[in-house]
Amino acid sequence: MSLIRPFPALRPAPGRADEVVAPPYDVVSTAEALARATGKPFSFLHISRPEIDLPAHTDPYSAAVYAKGRENFLAQIQQGVLLRDPEPYYYVYRLTMGSHVQTGLVATASVQAYDQQRIRRHEFTRVDKEDDRVRQVDALGAQTGPAFLTYRHNADVTAIQDRAAQGTPDVDVVADDGVRHQLWVLRDRGQIDRLTAAFDAMDRLYIADGHHRSAAASRVAAARRAKTANPTGNEPWDYFLAVIFPDDQMQILDYNRVVRDLHGHTPAGFLAKLAPSFEVDPVAQAVKPRGTGEFSMYLDGKWYRLRVRPERVPQNDPVGRLDVSVLAAQVIEPLLGISDPRRDKRIDFVGGIRGLAALQARVDSGEMAVALSPYPTSMAELMAVADVGEVMPPKSTWFEPKLADGLFSHVID
Repeated sequence: MSLIRPFPALRPAPGRADEVVAPPYDVVSTAEALARATGKPFSFLHISRPEIDLPAHTDPYSAAVYAKGRENFLAQIQQGVLLRDPEPYYYVYRLTMGSHVQTGLVATASVQAYDQQRIRRHEFTRVDKEDDRVRQVDALGAQTGPAFLTYRHNADVTAIQDRAAQGTPDVDVVADDGVRHQLWVLRDRGQIDRLTAAFDAMDRLYIADGHHRSAAASRVAAARRAKTANPTGNEPWDYFLAVIFPDDQMQILDYNRVVRDLHGHTPAGFLAKLAPSFEVDPVAQAVKPRGTGEFSMYLDGKWYRLRVRPERVPQNDPVGRLDVSVLAAQVIEPLLGISDPRRDKRIDFVGGIRGLAALQARVDSGEMAVALSPYPTSMAELMAVADVGEVMPPKSTWFEPKLADGLFSHVID
């Protein structure tokens, strides 16, 4: 069984991508989705966030929402807005955000490889979020949200993708967040076979983002396999939708923490408690951490630079030495009393794309008491954790730019 394989994508008809393309379902709230889809009847948000087409305050996990998503999905197919390619292809996908450019491959990835950890995880999943994706895939009979995978860069793969991207793109659209999305359909069978072989020769792929999509694909495949007489292991649901980028083109931003209270400490007392673990220096304005082991903090109307003391970092532990782990072990749990950041409502997480000003605003408003910004996790750190079968703390990575929804879907029915 191949690690990846081509597939006949369901994608916007020629000239209609700008009507369809939408942000991923999980980076916008219902209100944001409604605002973005207003006046855009074919926005993919009508499929990925279909509660926007139901009465206000509809439970987004109700059966009516999944049914509405299916209704909207089938309507776009019936009206010719979405068309399915006649044969299995690979698709070269380029994202451009400002000066940052990354080029990857749209493919389907083996569920078996995921189950056997050849496609490596670095994060725990939540059952409720898995359940949501399972219900969405079953309702649509398709995987519409791709998993975001990465690999140690490979010169042969890069050469094929760059050659394909020299031609006129089949899709070239700028989304409303300013990110440019370009897609080239790779129809040449020789190049398709070369790419399949190049990925088959790799030891493993890594999930960058999309752990719940990947886990849901595994569950859907297992359920359908159990109901199928004499399954071959090569059915459409045995592969899941993925976009795969080389590690040397990935961009990880900081993933910041804001906490509602100081767990009984005064600001001065909190600063004193930090001293055994960090060098603490006030700074005149917000500044991002300059490297590993450095953090920015906003407290009581002032910015500080924190530098962790080397003896506080477990150097031989690939998880423990992460800056997000240091923050958890030295500040979040012992000083702020948060032992389960996945469930504790006192802590929130803010993607680095929003900037340090967003952190300051959350604290200045009185909603939060302190903001903490670690240096971004690196791709090397992510892979090192996955290679030893461990997981990182929640919200360790924020990847930008985000993949678009609606540009390609994998039909499994």
